[in-house]
Amino acid sequence: MGLFDLFRKKQKLTEEQKKRDKMWDLWTAQKAESPYAELMTYQSEVNNGGHDQYFWNLENSGILTQEMAVLKTILPEKLKCNLETAYKAFRILQEKEEDEKAKEILSRCDDIFYDSHAEMDGILEAYAAKVEIECLTNHQSHQGR
Repeated sequence: MGLFDLFRKKQKLTEEQKKRDKMWDLWTAQKAESPYAELMTYQSEVNNGGHDQYFWNLENSGILTQEMAVLKTILPEKLKCNLETAYKAFRILQEKEEDEKAKEILSRCDDIFYDSHAEMDGILEAYAAKVEIECLTNHQSHQGR
């Protein structure tokens, strides 16, 4: 903490921001509701390393097909098709690592995903709006007793 940090006003979070934070806390604790939890995992994994990372990590955990089935219940049609196309390219690359066409398709699927973040964020915003957050004043007053 620097000297000037002492003088900065602490920014107050809006109710919407608190709910978004709570939503991600629930996801981290594996308590977010389905299908939103699956969408958050999908978004997180692809943002970290593309579809290949998402498929690789979930395939190794043994839940990929289940996760994809749940995702298809919540994704808009364009993103459902993109997910399926990316998975087909991923499977081709598992068999033939140097398949340039499959690499190109997977890269395009990543681009479509990144270009569609607003659609996925909208779905998650709707979920966050339903998330219950604890009343901090009540919680703090009970701690002081």
